[in-house]
Amino acid sequence: MNRAGVVRWPEDVAEAYRTAGCWLGRPLGSWLWEWADRWGDRTAVVDGEQRLNYRELAERADGLAEGLAGLGLGHGDTVLVQLPNCWEFVAVTLACFRLGVAPVMMLPPHREYELTSIGAHVDAKAVIVPGVWKGYDHQELAHRVAAALPSRARVLVAGGEVQPDSVDLRDLIKTGGAALRRRWLDERAPSASDVALFLLSGGTTGVPKVISRTHDDYEYNLRRVARACRFDEDTVYLTVLPAGHNFPLANPGILGALASGGRAVLLPSPRPEAVFEAIEAEGVTATSAVPAVVLKWMEAAAASTRDLSSLQYVHVGGSVLSPEVAARIGPSLGCRLQQVYGMAEGLICYTPADASAEISFATQGSPVSPFDELLVVGPDGLAVPPGEVGELLTRGPYTPRGYFGVPEQNLVSFTPDGWFRTGDLVRLTPEGHVVVCGRVKDLINRAGEKISAGEIETLVQELPQVAEVAAVPAPDLDVGERVCLFVRLHPGCHLTLTAIAEAFRTRGVAAFKTPELLYILDELPHTPVGKPDKKALRTLLPAAHPFAA
Repeated sequence: MNRAGVVRWPEDVAEAYRTAGCWLGRPLGSWLWEWADRWGDRTAVVDGEQRLNYRELAERADGLAEGLAGLGLGHGDTVLVQLPNCWEFVAVTLACFRLGVAPVMMLPPHREYELTSIGAHVDAKAVIVPGVWKGYDHQELAHRVAAALPSRARVLVAGGEVQPDSVDLRDLIKTGGAALRRRWLDERAPSASDVALFLLSGGTTGVPKVISRTHDDYEYNLRRVARACRFDEDTVYLTVLPAGHNFPLANPGILGALASGGRAVLLPSPRPEAVFEAIEAEGVTATSAVPAVVLKWMEAAAASTRDLSSLQYVHVGGSVLSPEVAARIGPSLGCRLQQVYGMAEGLICYTPADASAEISFATQGSPVSPFDELLVVGPDGLAVPPGEVGELLTRGPYTPRGYFGVPEQNLVSFTPDGWFRTGDLVRLTPEGHVVVCGRVKDLINRAGEKISAGEIETLVQELPQVAEVAAVPAPDLDVGERVCLFVRLHPGCHLTLTAIAEAFRTRGVAAFKTPELLYILDELPHTPVGKPDKKALRTLLPAAHPFAA
């Protein structure tokens, strides 16, 4: 592909990161056999009945890399990867790293619109999918996408019945001659400054933007986060969020577990029953979840008879927890909470593993790297006084300097001197911990008053009846927009607008922030990464009937 759309770090900045030891100058694939030589017989990946040790994983990844090369894929090419949480996902990712092919991490819920748009944008040469997944024919989808792409993209299928015009991914894995294959791939390794993979922005509207991550910056990312989360050879990491998302992939996730000599256990969904069974069976020590998922785990844990005693940490990010809910997670699941704030665009913050309750429950942590730079600015672009709320700008050794191939967007999202505009409203504590207060654009404009939806959600989440909440603007002729809540309640609970208003009054919240519309749903729709899907919720406004009392 034409990599002219990749925005590079200025050379003087890149050299500073190399000198400081952030960037090691090694492609990610070069670590694969170092892991295998060190931990060869230890279990690396568990996918149901399929268990691969480190040596077997390295041999399958290299065998697949040779198979992909046989299809004509090589250094500089790009492929769309839309696989669920399975061992093939791990093998494909590592094979691409070895070969210098950049995988674009799509998510299983993506459909023709997203795959075709992004595939054309990156000039994808192949589409890698499951056969049928959760009743949906991804193989047929992949052929529609491939036919619409500028290049003659191949369709590779993992599992199920493979059509004659598709390629069976498992049949591509070459066996025998591992030493020769290893040497052949080592000699053709990509540069550490090359693009290792493409991630997608976490936006909930429109086609996601494409983020290029290099071997150097992504290795540093996962190394620092694994350290922040205390990953080591005894780590058993449970993957329940979609593996193609940055959080469970490398923060520290699957790659962090493998780089530490631990074990990555893959589950296809975060259902409490399956999660608790896996924790008991595999001795899981850490897992990652978004608030909507962990709240369901908390509800189910009270009635579960599974032994969850091995679980040491649960990492929670994606949207903000109220301090009250955060404080209940550890006691409910018998582990410690580490809050995480981060983005596929780079910056990752974690609350320390041994942090005090004040930090663990009321902040989203501090940057994992001492070279991360944070700047909080007001609407005028100037730094706000310490402790005040403003938009967070960031730059650092794993925060790229621009999205791929969208120079106009980069003029908006990045400053001329390399700061990324996160769009998040935050304040920094005196100790440097981040407290997320909402989104710059996630605002409700009521009669000229700008109300942060994130602030409202945090306040409502404190109510004991509320399991999950999303605040959205409801159009109104008189005041422009009113605060509208969509709520999922705990079983057997009841909630009214009157009760919410009284809670806000008791807390001393400004009256104009008080919610005026309430919709109680059995389930809230979610984006592919588990956040409440506010775009979908807004479509319910004309048809749904709110609770007015």
